[in-house]
This record gives sequence, C-alpha cells and structure tokens, in this order.
Amino acid sequence: MSQHSTLDWTAVCPIDRLDPDRGVAALVDGVQVAVFRTADGLFAIDNRDPVSGAYVLSRGIVGSRAGVPTVASPLHKQVYDLRSGACLDLPGVAVTRHDARCRDGLVEVRLRREG
Repeated sequence: MSQHSTLDWTAVCPIDRLDPDRGVAALVDGVQVAVFRTADGLFAIDNRDPVSGAYVLSRGIVGSRAGVPTVASPLHKQVYDLRSGACLDLPGVAVTRHDARCRDGLVEVRLRREG
C-alpha cells in the first residue's frame, strides 16, 4: 500500500483566471484548496493554515526564499514551501500539498490524502 492515496483530477478553473503570483481558493472533493500560479508552475495546497486553523492560505503573499516558491500566511506570516507544503519557519509544521496541472487550458487538482 502506498503512503498516500490519490483521487481523480478535478477541473478548478481556466488557466487565464489565475493571475500570476496570486492564489485562489477552490473546493475539491469537499476540501478547501489554495491554488497558485507562479513562474515555477502550478501549485495546490490545503487552504487551511495549520497554525491558526483559518482557511486563508489562498490569500497569502506569494514569493520565494532561496529559490523556493513560497506562500506566507496572511495571518501570522509563516512561510510555506509550495512544492512540499513544509513550513520554513516552524520545524515539523506543514500543510498538505496536492497535485496540480494544466490540461486543455484548465487548471486541474488531484487531492493527496495521507494515510
């Protein structure tokens, strides 16, 4: 059995609806997901900030740290690696990362469930 199970790809929005370096929130199979389009590609993470418990990461500030694409929580400013979901400011804290791709002009997300 694999470390995580993956579900089907879900279309979220047309790629041109995603402004570069801005996040959008989407509901994918009942999970609030934050989707980002950066110069490094498309990224999807849980929208829930693991520190505050609020669903706000889609409104975070997109940037980079040492070449790593990141988003900073709008509440407490912790910075998360968009590639892995790891918090770069608090060891052991992470947000779940999901698969994201663009297919036929549509942004699609596939949830990753740990378990």
